[in-house]
Amino acid sequence: MHRRQFLKGLSAAGVLCSLGLAGCALPNSQRGYLVGGGRRDGGRRYVVQALNLDGSLRYALPLPDRGHGLAAHPSRPLAVCHARRPGSYLALFNHQQGRLLQLREADAGRHYYGHGVFSADGRRLYTTEGVRATSEGIIGVYELEGERLVKVDEFTGFGLGPHEIRRLPDGHLVVGVGGVHTQGRTPLNLDTMQPSLSYLDASTGAVLEQRGLADRHLSIRHLAVTADGEVFTGQQYRGRPDDSPPLIVRHRRGSELTPLGGTPLDWARFNHYIASIAVTDDHIAATSPPGNCYGLWHRRSGELIRIAPLPDASGASADGGHIWLGSGLGGISRLNERGEESRWYSPWQWDNHWTLIG
Repeated sequence: MHRRQFLKGLSAAGVLCSLGLAGCALPNSQRGYLVGGGRRDGGRRYVVQALNLDGSLRYALPLPDRGHGLAAHPSRPLAVCHARRPGSYLALFNHQQGRLLQLREADAGRHYYGHGVFSADGRRLYTTEGVRATSEGIIGVYELEGERLVKVDEFTGFGLGPHEIRRLPDGHLVVGVGGVHTQGRTPLNLDTMQPSLSYLDASTGAVLEQRGLADRHLSIRHLAVTADGEVFTGQQYRGRPDDSPPLIVRHRRGSELTPLGGTPLDWARFNHYIASIAVTDDHIAATSPPGNCYGLWHRRSGELIRIAPLPDASGASADGGHIWLGSGLGGISRLNERGEESRWYSPWQWDNHWTLIG
């Protein structure tokens, strides 16, 4: 489905004005675009791509290998695409123009885990990294010098296999630590894995707080952080195939981890994996590529509203009260403030994460 059909679907759904077309002026979406990793030629080529909210492709910047998470600068038109674990590169680019500025290779004996985040002032980038031989977790600290990233520090001592990292409202960091030692993508320590939700001091790397789940086979991976400091974590279950524990928990510092609602049959729909989480004042949405679905929960109560099919469900990004969901098969869904879904299809495949800019 191409641009004309994309726009027709938007118009029929009654959300055409929110996409910044002529005569429309809704905030936050007027000039917005979605940026994330993408695939071409059935996965033989990889790009970081941007989709304008009128349905047109803004650009597709080639990557040397599959991309994963995206970190957008808080004030400049810069972003970093992180290679999928065990990743070999960081790509700094201009996210307005799709222009590559720097391709940085991983340090010798190290790899990237696919995620990073800028400090609130944009001067530093924090990335999840690891030692190839041991999977020892590292937070790489980079300073932005003009249009180049220069590594200035490393934080360690919080566990094995860190994955997503987010910035908290107070400027400190929260990391989903998977706890898994891998060789390539093969796990080696499932019997002894120790995942955690780890809070780190952004200046020193000191561990401020760590929380674990009762079932240590729940590898904490993906995160969402709200403006008031609530953290949501999405897990990958590494235990018995027939078990279906809750895969999303919520947390505030100093409290216990609390799972979202759902029966074991509900959680089985996600096939042991949560890829992306997006949170608004009213809703929580999460995607599962192996489950070919997304889930929607009430923000306040944590009760499950529905699980809906979305083939190869991937990115999730909040836009005010709305949530945008992507698909590896080109599907694009928008959930409004009431959780109602409008869906279109594009010719472009999307990878696990994307972010709305503008």
